Amino acid sequence: MKTLKNFLLDLFFPKLCFGCQKENSYLCQDCQSLLDVNNFHKRYKTKYLNDLYYPLNYKRASQSFKNQLTRKLIKKFKYKPFVKKLSIPLSRLIIAHFQLCEKQIPFLKDKNNYLLTFVPLFKKRLKWRGYNQAEEITKQLSKVLKIPYQEILEKKKATTSQSQLSQKERKNNLDNVFSCKRKISKKILLIDDVYTTGATINECAKELKNKGAKKVIGITLARTEPD
Repeated sequence: MKTLKNFLLDLFFPKLCFGCQKENSYLCQDCQSLLDVNNFHKRYKTKYLNDLYYPLNYKRASQSFKNQLTRKLIKKFKYKPFVKKLSIPLSRLIIAHFQLCEKQIPFLKDKNNYLLTFVPLFKKRLKWRGYNQAEEITKQLSKVLKIPYQEILEKKKATTSQSQLSQKERKNNLDNVFSCKRKISKKILLIDDVYTTGATINECAKELKNKGAKKVIGITLARTEPD
């Protein structure tokens, strides 16, 4: 039944590349090759985050094809009409980044001491979207990297969308919003979609550290650069 359902969906609603409109994929190989996937890693550290990995950079105002494609992919993944299956090609970009990095990535060498988790959504937001985009990426990464994932964090209340706020307002908007469900004894790979000011992922990292996480490394699809 599942195979039949997928066949009918592909028949009446074929997958079209968001870059060139070619059929059979939301991101064809040709358009993926045009994206500048980072082939290096520069250590990034904050008070609570030990490092950050991301395959793509983009500027909000840039009109270049690769920049507009990056924005479109993330927008279609997060906003209506939702394209949940974008988690697969987007996760491949993260894996491609890991493969291209010249230096040895610590969590690929020491998998047993790491655990994947993701930035949570408030339950009302989750119901509206039908899925958590960060969780969908986490599931895909867990399959490929062979690192288990768990839902460790929860969002206790609704907040104003971070995209509508200034950097200072973003931090205040998230005070005491996230909490950990349990004590942690491993190093954490924390997944989110985009790193802009870092307010969300750093607030989550703080909670994870407070509950015993030895290290928290962020992994996102993209990092927003200033225009």
